Amino acid sequence: MQKLEAFIGRIVDSVGVGLAVLLVLMVLNVSYDVMMRYIFQASSVGMQEMEWHLFSLIILFGTGVALRHEGHVRVDFIYDRMSPKKKAVINIGGTVFMLLPLALLIFFGSFEYVNDAWVTNEISEDPGGLPYRWIIKSMIPLSMAFLILSAVGYILKNIMLYREAK
Repeated sequence: MQKLEAFIGRIVDSVGVGLAVLLVLMVLNVSYDVMMRYIFQASSVGMQEMEWHLFSLIILFGTGVALRHEGHVRVDFIYDRMSPKKKAVINIGGTVFMLLPLALLIFFGSFEYVNDAWVTNEISEDPGGLPYRWIIKSMIPLSMAFLILSAVGYILKNIMLYREAK
């Protein structure tokens, strides 16, 4: 169980490094776009769309990374006063009964949405916008699969914490 959790953790951390690179690229993209718009009075729809594409990737895949590193939202002033064993039970229960059902719902519910974009070869509606809109839309089920993988690692980690707690 420990080896599986460590393996999942390495995958999640690797994606986190990739997201850090995407964040730098997004900052450079936004900086370029702002400079072009306000200094040179020129703007690119494609560059603006790339901003939200990169932002989408960071948010969608960042949820799994945040889960691994306990960066998700919870009521800390209550949670912090609990024993490690109770914290592990809450983490396992919340993941199994709240996170996983929602992630599975989005995962399976997004297939038709992505398929429609792929079948129609959806592109940007704006002139000069990016083609292949189905690529960014396909990140929805992919990111939910990643979140589910991260959740499995989180559950395993908390099972081990539960067993070690007194």
